[in-house]
Amino acid sequence: MSDVTTTLFGLAGGLAMFLFGMNSMSDALQKAAGERMKQILSFLTRNPLMGALAGALVTAVLQSSSATTVMVIGFVSAGLMSLPQAISVIFGANIGTTMTAQLMAFKISDYIYPIIFVGFILYFISKREKLKSIGMVIFSFGLLFEGIEIMGSVMKPLAGSAVFTDLMGRVSEIPALGIILGSVMTLVVQSSSATIAVLQNFASQAGPDGITSIIGLTGAIPILLGDNIGTTITALLASIGQSKAAKRTAISHSIFNISGSIVFAFLIQPFAAFITYISPKGNEIDVISRQIANAHTTFNIACTLIWLPLIPLMVKIVTTIIRGDDAPAHAVSKPQYLDNKIIDQPVAAMYLISQEIGRCAGFASNMLDAAKAVLTHSTEAAPFEDTLKTVKELREYIAEYITRLLSRGGLTEAQSEQTAGLLYVINNIDHIADRSEEVTQTVCKLQSSGKFLSEAAMAELEECYSIAERLLRQSIESVRTGDLALARAVIQDKKKMRKAQKYFNKAHVARVKAGECDANLTGDFATILYGLDRMVDNCVGIAEEALDNITFVDLDESEIRELTKTTAAIPATVQ
Repeated sequence: MSDVTTTLFGLAGGLAMFLFGMNSMSDALQKAAGERMKQILSFLTRNPLMGALAGALVTAVLQSSSATTVMVIGFVSAGLMSLPQAISVIFGANIGTTMTAQLMAFKISDYIYPIIFVGFILYFISKREKLKSIGMVIFSFGLLFEGIEIMGSVMKPLAGSAVFTDLMGRVSEIPALGIILGSVMTLVVQSSSATIAVLQNFASQAGPDGITSIIGLTGAIPILLGDNIGTTITALLASIGQSKAAKRTAISHSIFNISGSIVFAFLIQPFAAFITYISPKGNEIDVISRQIANAHTTFNIACTLIWLPLIPLMVKIVTTIIRGDDAPAHAVSKPQYLDNKIIDQPVAAMYLISQEIGRCAGFASNMLDAAKAVLTHSTEAAPFEDTLKTVKELREYIAEYITRLLSRGGLTEAQSEQTAGLLYVINNIDHIADRSEEVTQTVCKLQSSGKFLSEAAMAELEECYSIAERLLRQSIESVRTGDLALARAVIQDKKKMRKAQKYFNKAHVARVKAGECDANLTGDFATILYGLDRMVDNCVGIAEEALDNITFVDLDESEIRELTKTTAAIPATVQ
């Protein structure tokens, strides 16, 4: 095998190990973080400063600013986050992604194999899920560094190549070449962390004198700036087909990185001098990896500090580039919140699932309200077929999304139970919509026959409808908030419904004997009561999930409650 082939395969293999280690570490960190991940994400919907902090923390866990940006774009597209909030999170994400470069700057070559061994043993022998996740974090951390070491070893011969040394000299003299090179590298790999790690390792190779770097800090900075530009492509791709607000979010990411790179391209010499001043001292090949990491962090902190108070200006710029308002909302039967690009982040995906279930519950609740209105003659028979179809289609989308989330294997045991419980909740909501349709068909058939129930029978049915409406509302609220007392009240009130059903059936028979009700309506009356009783059974099923600690994943309770009020009102027009 030729030297060139060996080098290419070594680079490819080392890069593959690095990316695998980084992705595995991200998954394990999310599992180890558990509920803390939800607490971190809760900062996303607060003020810009907290949004930037959340962006940095989330990116530190996900090990990818692109992943954070894609997640934020999904939230914006779903209407769960405003554009200014999203922009602040993206600013923070650019800071968070520099933590990988800081880790790469540590010299732990002699400790890589012990780290891999300790991580493997901890993962292999641990019974507790959290310890297994920590073990996987350590193991993946070791693999990540081993990938870097492999890339470094195959790149050493390049330092002695006159052709390659001349090329690196040109990059140092012409910053634009370095920026283009960094952008292309990141476009190909789709990970700025990976390309910066390669840059750190390559820059640590000695030049002809054996002391200075083959490229030097002034040559590395333009490539670093190009890496920051290249990473914005992922966000732009993620915004394709999304709302205008999502496109604006992606463009703000590009403007942030491109504007900063252009400014710093004219300040390479003073910037390099500043980084040299704040970084450890020593031979260049020994400290340049840390210098590149510090340059990466300083660049993003400086850009964030400049842009954070200028978020209104950024909003104005992106709204000028992407003009107009979003098109009218898509068909109500299509998911408003679910986003396949976010499925790799379990907590965020569960948050979107919760919002979609809340929206679906609004449709089912409105069907029950409309059914009661038909019974009391306060409205004509409504076209329930469309609304029922909406509930069923949403249920299918939600179930498929949950199945995909579970099948990816990235959930903790608690998250798996939570997600499976949410699937049970949406199934019960679907059944409630079915019961509403069945009961309404019976009411409409009864009315079309020209025969009418007595006032006493109507009052009894209205009372049962009211019980079903209240228990549906309370059961959904118990899952939304985790209110166990409310869930217990739903189960307790089920007994009232069962007693009412028995009592009203007997009362109807008594009225028939007394000639107060038509005997031919007995079957319809009993069918309506039975349908309402089955609805309450489904409400109990939802409440029982709450008692099993199944709750909606909320990030900001006050905002989410306001949103769910809005979404519940969406299908009201079917009445």
